[in-house]
Amino acid sequence: MNPNVLRPTSKRAVWLAIALAVVACARDDVKQTPSWRADLKTRTAVADSGMVVTAAPLATRVGVEVLRRGGNAADAAVAVAFALEVVYPTAGNVGGGGFIVARMHDSSAALDFREVAPLKSTRDMYLDSAGNVTDKSLVGALAAGVPGSVAGLWEFHRKYGSKPWRELVAPAIALADTGFITDSAFVEDLHYDSAKLARFPASVAYFIPGGHLVPIGVRWRAPELAATLTRIAEQGRDGFYTGETARLIVAEMKRSGGIISLEDLARYQAVWREPVEYAYRGHRVVAMPPVSSGGLTDALIANIAGGFDLRAMGWHSPRAIHVIAEAERMAFYRRNKTLGDPAFTSIPFASFLSADTAAALRATIGTAASPDPGDETGMNKGKHTTHFSIVDGQGNAVAMTTTLNEGHGSDLTVTGAGFLLNDEMDDFTTKPGAVNAMGLRQWEANAIAPGKRMLSSMVPTIVLDSAGAPLLVTGASGGAHIITGVFQVMSNVLDFQMPLADAMAAPRFHAQDYPDSILVEHGGLSDETRRALEAMGHHLDILAPGEDLAMVQSILRVNGRWQGVSEPRGNGLALGYPAAVR
Repeated sequence: MNPNVLRPTSKRAVWLAIALAVVACARDDVKQTPSWRADLKTRTAVADSGMVVTAAPLATRVGVEVLRRGGNAADAAVAVAFALEVVYPTAGNVGGGGFIVARMHDSSAALDFREVAPLKSTRDMYLDSAGNVTDKSLVGALAAGVPGSVAGLWEFHRKYGSKPWRELVAPAIALADTGFITDSAFVEDLHYDSAKLARFPASVAYFIPGGHLVPIGVRWRAPELAATLTRIAEQGRDGFYTGETARLIVAEMKRSGGIISLEDLARYQAVWREPVEYAYRGHRVVAMPPVSSGGLTDALIANIAGGFDLRAMGWHSPRAIHVIAEAERMAFYRRNKTLGDPAFTSIPFASFLSADTAAALRATIGTAASPDPGDETGMNKGKHTTHFSIVDGQGNAVAMTTTLNEGHGSDLTVTGAGFLLNDEMDDFTTKPGAVNAMGLRQWEANAIAPGKRMLSSMVPTIVLDSAGAPLLVTGASGGAHIITGVFQVMSNVLDFQMPLADAMAAPRFHAQDYPDSILVEHGGLSDETRRALEAMGHHLDILAPGEDLAMVQSILRVNGRWQGVSEPRGNGLALGYPAAVR
């Protein structure tokens, strides 16, 4: 028996009591999504010892309880991730994958547990007989890559965890078994994806029982998911990648037309990588390397924009927005053309990290928008990834981003196992030059191949102070908008010295190499700024009221204390201990 796995003990009863207490008080923390506002009512949590910031209040409370009981940031991260699988199924994670950037014991680390293409994958598997892209990369069993989350969490705990594995999975088991009261956020996510979920019997059984969507204010239970989590708790990694859970996944593949095999599951491995590190405004930034594109893309944006005095230009001035948008477009062009799985393609680190390259690109930024790249495809505004940030009393920090890709992933629930599978295969280049669900046109470096990891925009990020201690811990959900959202929050803090609440609530914009537009939150620009940008040649694509770009979760150290802010456009919770909110 693996020494990291505990046999069942009375601790399950303890964690059941904790989970019930969390559920009982959860409804007090539900926040209504604001309509829009350059002036969001943002809540800042303040604490001396530790902080947890997630997109789901129940998961936040689980993480804080782990810290209170002596767990470190890695322990809390494992518990939070499994809790999110239960209480935030739109982004789940057991059936998906993700990335961790951590600062543990004064050392930086990056862990890649991104999904991989099944061994039976082929380069053109999502094209019809006429060579057109189908929707099979988005919905159903064929859309799923081999999940990586359980392997990633197991590996992260093996290296950095201090509490027993089973103890950390137990809160999620209790939440799935006992259930929790649904809130508006849970139900709104179901409404958004209900038509696709209705195509799959196991998804209907969980989310549309009796032909009706789960309503607000009822106790929602997931007994099959509880059983899956129990196998993971008792058997560790093997409780997912071999045995009963693996057989249930493969049976679903055969029943629904997928191609993940027992061999695919048994072969899966999380990979430790060297973090991307770069300087910005006198700070060292630690971020995720490929197969995440986020670290390198943000590094190039920062290296280009860092040569301008943005503060002197003025926050959200036409000139500052122009400079940042042009830097974003240049960085996305190189992202889409060159990045992919480093096991399959050579990664041009120098072109993203070189000061000379950044200077040459910066010199091309004039007073007018760069030329139209000639593509009319709109940017996708949907997303359902999730990010959380955690710090502990020893100064350790974890930034973790996980995803199923689109909301509820492939919309296919594994029959008998109770979890949704991802639709991450769409993040590959299904056809060179074609646009994926995240609005990105990608090329050969990210083409489908068996065993290959698909390119991602996730960018868990930690900014260090001059002594190498965590200063800002951040990351986001939001597809391609993750990259620009994280940079803009970082810039708001480091360039403009904004309080974290203001940096998070500030209106955001997004530009990528195409289409030829800047995507802007509704109400995010004054009429004067909008006219000035249009005079420069920029086309502005204004989001509808209530639509948002990236959803960011951040922690900032201020005068020796931790401040936490959950995305004010969302329904999450920042909570520390001893807890204080202002």
